[in-house]
Order: sequence, then C-alpha cells, then structure tokens
Amino acid sequence: MKILVINAGSSSLKYQLFDMKDESVIAKGNCQKIGLAGSFISYSMNGKKDEVKVKMTNHVEALENVLKLLTDKDNGVIKNLAEISACGHRVVQGGWIFDKSVIVTKKVLKDLEKLTDLSPLHAQANMAGITGCIKVMPKVPQVLVFDTSFHATMPEKAYNYGIKYQDAEKYHIRKYGFHGTSHRYVANACAKVMGKKLEDLNLITVHMGNGSSITAIKNGKSVDTTMGLTPLEGLIMGTRSGDLDPSVVSLLAEKKGQSATEVVSYLNKECGMLGISGVSSDLREINEAIAKGNKRAKLALDMLKYRTKKFIGSYMAVLGRVDAIVFTGGVGENQEDLREEALEGLEVYGIEIDKKKNNSLPRGTIELISTKKSKVKVYRIPTDEELLIARDTLALIKK
Repeated sequence: MKILVINAGSSSLKYQLFDMKDESVIAKGNCQKIGLAGSFISYSMNGKKDEVKVKMTNHVEALENVLKLLTDKDNGVIKNLAEISACGHRVVQGGWIFDKSVIVTKKVLKDLEKLTDLSPLHAQANMAGITGCIKVMPKVPQVLVFDTSFHATMPEKAYNYGIKYQDAEKYHIRKYGFHGTSHRYVANACAKVMGKKLEDLNLITVHMGNGSSITAIKNGKSVDTTMGLTPLEGLIMGTRSGDLDPSVVSLLAEKKGQSATEVVSYLNKECGMLGISGVSSDLREINEAIAKGNKRAKLALDMLKYRTKKFIGSYMAVLGRVDAIVFTGGVGENQEDLREEALEGLEVYGIEIDKKKNNSLPRGTIELISTKKSKVKVYRIPTDEELLIARDTLALIKK
C-alpha cells in the first residue's frame, strides 16, 4: 500500500511517497516558487536527485506535475495513480475542533474554514494542498493530520491565558501548541528505545529548528508546550521573537508608525536569531560568525541556550518525575553545544550528559547521550513527521 504525504506552504509543496509494507520512502521532492517566476521541482527517486523547471501557477498545477513525475513512463516509481491508496496532509491548525487526525469529508472542509482566522497564511496553503489533491485525485481518500492535535490533552490551567474568560471563550483564544507530529513521533520512538510503554513515561521533548518548541509529556500525553495561540510564542527561533511582554507590540506600533498586524508580521519574520545577530536565521551561519568574533551572533546563541534551559527546568517542575529528555529537529539534532549548555547545571536534578559522546554523534541515528549515572536519560532522536502522517493515514483508511 502506497501513501502520498503532502505538506503545502504558501508557495511550496513538499511531498513524500511511502511504501507502507516496510515504511520506505519511494520518492520525495519539493515544488518551489509556486505562483512565482522561475518555479521548479527538486526531487529524489530511483536513487537519483534532480530538479526540473516547470510553470506552476497554483497548487493544483504543482500536484499535477508531481504526479507526472511519479508516473513517468521511463523514470517514474509507479505505473498509475491507482497505486496511491491515500493522501495524508499536514495541517498546522486544528483549533478547538480537531483533536485527532480525520478523513476529509464536506463537513471536515467546512469546519476547517472556521479556523482560518487563527492561522490565515498556513490555513490558505493547507487548504490549497487539500483541494488540489481532491481535484487531481477525486477518488483517493484524503486524511488530515494536525500539528495541534497532540496538544489537545493539555489541561485548562495550562492552555488558558490570563485574559477575560468570556473573551477567551468567545474568540477561542488559548494555547494550541504546534509541532505535535514531531513531538508525538519522537516520544513514541523514545518509548520504543527505552523498552517501555509511552503511557508509563514522563518526557520533555525539545524540537529545535528554524521553528522551535518544547513539550512536557506526562504519562504519554502533552500537558504543556511552549508555542501558543500561534507559533510565535515560546523559544527564540530563526526569525520569530518568542516570548515577550505584549506591551512591546503597542510600543513598536507607536514608534515605527505601524499597525498591530504589521508589528506581529515583523515579530514573525524579522526578529529571533536573525534580528538579534544581524547575520542570519540559520545556526550554521551564526556559528561561522561567532567563530569570527561576532558578539551579536554569540548573544543570539546564548539567549537561545538560556531560554531552552529555562523551559526545560520549568517543565521538570510541571512533571515532577522526568524519565527522559529528547532533542530533535535540525538544530536539536546537530547543535552539540546547545544540547550541552541547555542541560549544564542541571546535574543536581539527576541530569548528566556524556560530553564526549554528545560531541561525536553520527548523523541521523538514535543516540543515548547521558552518562550511566544520569537518573534522567537524554536522547538525540531524529524526527520523521512525514512518516507519522503516513502511519495515521494508513490507520484511518484501514478502519
């Protein structure tokens, strides 16, 4: 059985085709610059990596070109579309409506439209990918897997904000959390490598990339997470500010002569590691700048390490007992000094990292990086959100 996983962005469409017999990736790629000049598809299949320039004015055309590649007579990986059993879609915001993955129906699509205000840019892209697949493959089941659904188990005391209760209820203003597919994937992978049931474990999962979040998992369920109503809350990220006093928005609006909406866009796109360092949102380039003595770049990284430690410490207090801490995501998996310094000073709480091992990890493997004496195990586990989406999709269509 083959599952096509779709992750649609505003001007991009990432895809992976899985053979669920062994969960292997048959093909994957990314349609880039959709609706813009110079659009192209980068892809990998049959052991070959390449890219092809092709005009894609919308997501429907992008999907049509993806399917042409997959079914190409000479270089394709499937004979026809009938080999695709279902499509799984990553959807960023499930809001107060969706607490688990669902098969697309007319009602589901109608409910999805109600969530547009919570995440307008993501919602528009997600809907384009879903409706595009329905148009191109009308008989193929479509499954939605939500970034927020894993966090639907948070208690009210964790997800409510300190605003007037009636307004929070009326406008659905609360913490929803994101990166749920990644946190759920690595939590399950951690339980497996520890040889325990997930519901018997308390974990802190640290997903760090251009977007970052940390989640407290108690008995297998998310009880708190750093991202909030939108992905802007929490840690400092590539271009996102993370936590700040809400008054900063009104002050910046006044000083810069901008609307609140413009300031929020600025906080999402021009701040974070990029805004502090003045160099880049990419940790690799920030590390290069630090090596050359750039003080602002060092400050940006120091701030990120500090906030990571602060959130880990607060979630230790929330959980009481912590069985393991898991680092994942492009930064979490590959930034050795961040892992080390984020846990430095926490030895009194039973956390002891093996510095030598932490600094010599092979890429792409699950690794235990705590010492034998450490009461809390620390792992580096590569995430695979697309595989989790494929698994959810398979489970639903089997029902």
